[in-house]
Amino acid sequence: MARAGFTAISSGRIKFGKDGRWYSDDEPIPNRAINRLFSRTLTILPDGRARLELGEDRADVIVEDTPWVVVAVEGDPARGFSIVLNDETRETLDADSLRVGVENVLYCRVKQGAHEARFLRPAYYELVRHAEAGTDGTVVLRVGGRRVALGA
Repeated sequence: MARAGFTAISSGRIKFGKDGRWYSDDEPIPNRAINRLFSRTLTILPDGRARLELGEDRADVIVEDTPWVVVAVEGDPARGFSIVLNDETRETLDADSLRVGVENVLYCRVKQGAHEARFLRPAYYELVRHAEAGTDGTVVLRVGGRRVALGA
């Protein structure tokens, strides 16, 4: 009888892609339950390495960009926004932590500010539909009566 866990995937290389998908030897893992399990059990070690730990099973993970991604945005400018991560946790969006990276990718701090998360395209569009042009060429998001600049 096969053991459950990482031995179910005969891989020497597990990767979490910038697209928010899990890969085994560069092939997407199609099983949603395994993806959810991996997202929930991912830990970042003090030395910065990413690792899956489930029972006695351990596997190092290659993280292509960020260890978590924002898959959805809820709320509005008046009440503020919350985000949903790929591990299905919900957090209040820290608007002050928003930054625009290379190729206009949006990031924010998550997990009590300990890590950065990349916004996937649907979440990005949901948030920036509330943005407006600032007077100085920036893009501004109103959050709880404040104006937060997202970048030029």
